[in-house]
Amino acid sequence: MKTRGYAAQSADTPLAPFEFERRAPRDRDVHIEIDFCGICHSDIHFTRNEWGMTPFPCVPGHEIIGRVVKTGQDARKLKEGQRVGVGCFVNSCRTCGSCKGGHENYCENGFTMTYGSMDWERKTPTFGGYSNQIVVDEHFVLNLPEGLDPAASAPLLCAGITTYSPMRQVGVRKGSRVAVMGLGGLGHMGVKLAASFGAEVTVLSRSPQKGADAKRLGAHEFVLINKEGALDKLAGRYDAILDTISAKHDMSGPLNCLKPEGTLILVGAAPENLEFKALPLILGHRTIMGSLVGGIPETQEMLNHCGTHGITSDIEMIAPDGINKAYERTLKGDVKYRFVIDCTKF
Repeated sequence: MKTRGYAAQSADTPLAPFEFERRAPRDRDVHIEIDFCGICHSDIHFTRNEWGMTPFPCVPGHEIIGRVVKTGQDARKLKEGQRVGVGCFVNSCRTCGSCKGGHENYCENGFTMTYGSMDWERKTPTFGGYSNQIVVDEHFVLNLPEGLDPAASAPLLCAGITTYSPMRQVGVRKGSRVAVMGLGGLGHMGVKLAASFGAEVTVLSRSPQKGADAKRLGAHEFVLINKEGALDKLAGRYDAILDTISAKHDMSGPLNCLKPEGTLILVGAAPENLEFKALPLILGHRTIMGSLVGGIPETQEMLNHCGTHGITSDIEMIAPDGINKAYERTLKGDVKYRFVIDCTKF
């Protein structure tokens, strides 16, 4: 199926219109007409080959919302016209322990990313959601609850599950104290979700202008961490700290802010190495953990939770020809808090 989208042809060229072929739906496949696709910071890292793993041409996009156009004869869980989502991966082995446990995101044989992968089963490259349509195995297609704004729901497929999953894993609940480092695309979802769990939420930031937004999003406190002694006053306070910062930064100060046996959760994928002192980790029996989105069952759980609580992302809608400008603005932190592409205009 001839498909229209935007692609990067190399690491140092802007994204531009690109036509390519999608496979026709097979027996277990779902053909989706894409309405909206969020722009994730990892799209920028990937198209600029900052992780050294990008195949070109690259059509990014893994925060996809659309409607089902057609299903294969063995794809029975979704109906034509249904509003659905597709996240960061579109295939996995489904036979390893991780996949059988509902953690396809940690497939031991390697999951297939929505873009930038070679689909080992079909021997074709994957192209993402900066396009007008996509074909996906029904196992990896998610139901969007009614009542959620579809455009503002697109970032839930990455930013939402990236922050939801680890907070659930470490047991964030009513009465927990949680700090969120960084108030961007990931951070603002972390604040909303932690508050919806009943936690007491603090935003740790270097940007004084973000204080009002932090409170609006559900934070109980806002702390400027570049003020002298600001972190010293927070020593031993938090059950969990969600670190969403995607640039190099010191982690020793935040580690001191954790309670004994507290957890620092890394979800911001900084290209540079991070540094921390060992003693705060050792003396407090603290943990640093990383987390990569969530499996399909947990992602559906997250969407259902957001449907129940009316949680979506704060977005700015753009047309496809605004993608390159949106990338530059994202790098400057000039977005509140996620760009979403209107894919009906491809």
